[in-house]
Amino acid sequence: MPTMRAAYASSFDPDNPLAALTVGERPEPTHPEEDWVTVQVRASSLNHHDLWSLRGVGLSSDQLPMILGCDAVGTDPDGNDVVIYPVVATPGDPRGVSILSEHFPGTLAERVAVPRMNLIPLPTGLPATDAACLPTAWLTAWRMLTTKGRIGDGESVLVQGSGGGVATAAVTLAVGLGKRVYATSRDAGKRERIAALGATALEPGARLPERVDVVIETVGEATFEHSLKSAAPMARIVVSGATAGHEPKVNLRRVFAMQLEILGTSMGTPDELTDLLTFCAEHEVRPVVDSVVPFSRVEDAFARLHSGDAFGKVVVDHSA
Repeated sequence: MPTMRAAYASSFDPDNPLAALTVGERPEPTHPEEDWVTVQVRASSLNHHDLWSLRGVGLSSDQLPMILGCDAVGTDPDGNDVVIYPVVATPGDPRGVSILSEHFPGTLAERVAVPRMNLIPLPTGLPATDAACLPTAWLTAWRMLTTKGRIGDGESVLVQGSGGGVATAAVTLAVGLGKRVYATSRDAGKRERIAALGATALEPGARLPERVDVVIETVGEATFEHSLKSAAPMARIVVSGATAGHEPKVNLRRVFAMQLEILGTSMGTPDELTDLLTFCAEHEVRPVVDSVVPFSRVEDAFARLHSGDAFGKVVVDHSA
């Protein structure tokens, strides 16, 4: 049976996810439906989703081994450069969909199979290593700001917990959209880097110079009270994560008196990914890249993400 090189979860380890990672040979992609195609991967990027998979969150033992990775840019069978939209219709999943590496093998391999409709042309001038950062964390941030946050109706944004993938993307995109951006981080070094992106960097819980129209919330319980207090009348608080607690106390009197909207979201649509790619290409907005690691050292890429020291995306170059 033909094989290819891949990075995959071979077991689960809640305490040391890197111990569950294996790099080795896996069978070539198969096509569960006639409309699927095989893409030669040029670049991919890591997400914390990959580490959670290695811990056993969202996967069961009977799904192992599972090739990891959600994001990728590659070449389709016709020779076109494409960005892969990672959400796949999955009737057996309660959500009706899944992300690559949950039910179907992911992108951290030489090749990956996806539905043809999941292929989006790579815009001219957008490097593959940059575009590979966009389909998951950056798409989530784009949807939070635009579709859910309706940022066009407001001029100010608060991004909680900057330094993480979605939050850093939200800062960069909001600055690129010409908004006033405030961003919090516990880490002084990350605050300096956030300020360099064009935002006003603050410590968590700090009083803002103004109440904001949109709050990007990925932290959860640790910052949610501050998000409520920082919101202007009729502001939108958009939530896509809860890394520091998922059951915050909510002052409902503030919610109804200020007419606040608390909105949940995850990922985005193919059209939103197309819009994001076009925006980045036309406005020369580029993702914050922590490091680009050759696929031959993909274990180092996982170690970098797991360290917690990464600022921006960890990218894997499959040509090296």
